[in-house]
Amino acid sequence: MTEPTYAAGQFAGKQYLFASDFDKTLSFNDSGYVLSELLGIPLEEFERKATGMANLNLVQQGGELSYLLLHDPEFHSRVRRDHLYEAGRRIRLKKDIDLLYEWLYSGIDGHQFDFYVISAAPVEVIRAALEGIIPPDHIFGTEFRYHASGEIDTITQGVAGYGKVAVLDRLQSELKIAANRIVYVGDGSSDIHVMLHVNQRDGFTIAVSEARHIAQIAKRTVLSSSALAVLVPILEEIAGWDRSRIRAMFEDKGLLIQEWEKVQTDWLTFSNSRATEPLDKARSDSRAVASGQK
Repeated sequence: MTEPTYAAGQFAGKQYLFASDFDKTLSFNDSGYVLSELLGIPLEEFERKATGMANLNLVQQGGELSYLLLHDPEFHSRVRRDHLYEAGRRIRLKKDIDLLYEWLYSGIDGHQFDFYVISAAPVEVIRAALEGIIPPDHIFGTEFRYHASGEIDTITQGVAGYGKVAVLDRLQSELKIAANRIVYVGDGSSDIHVMLHVNQRDGFTIAVSEARHIAQIAKRTVLSSSALAVLVPILEEIAGWDRSRIRAMFEDKGLLIQEWEKVQTDWLTFSNSRATEPLDKARSDSRAVASGQK
């Protein structure tokens, strides 16, 4: 990857901070599943332990894998730093992440975006997966300190739950970006806190999953196997482009949008109140008899 370069302040347009989750946002896999498979631990066992911690609210959302690596005997005794790098190399990424980074950084119609990855996954996993695509210093994940034996000693930086908010705020301060010029992309429960934080400060949030808990919070939702799809809501909502102009831009760059369906999802839950009517009537009649009012 050849990273576009220019001196600080050289870009004349509007500058934005673009932050993205990693697991199932830029990839198709969950880091924990890939690492479990590498270690020979049944995926069902990892899922059982991770789900159990989530149900007990034992760790911040998204921090289940890090907790297992640090405290679970089965994971802690087996995992070394090299395993994390190897797991990262095995993760299947979404297409066109390199193009997304290049186009956002180079600027589109007077809008330039500094692209960062903020994830609760181990930083070694993310950097190995995105090697040659995203610069290592633009990747923030959970960081560990290791014993001389290679075992994990402790967590030195946690990026689960509110940890994402802390990293995002620090980046905003360092880059001197206005709060309303932050774009965050995520897919799951570990992104709820940071999305609410960005929305509250008039930033822009994009979900790449139809999961109810995240799609209801994000300002836009887009589904695709290509990372470039997140450009569509950005170009529509931030740059003010219409569909024909967006299509033309992709075609000029040699990419054809084959399918583009816009849908609105309404989440409804019904309870059958009619089923309780006979019971309610019976209870009413019973009370009337008891009081001598029948």
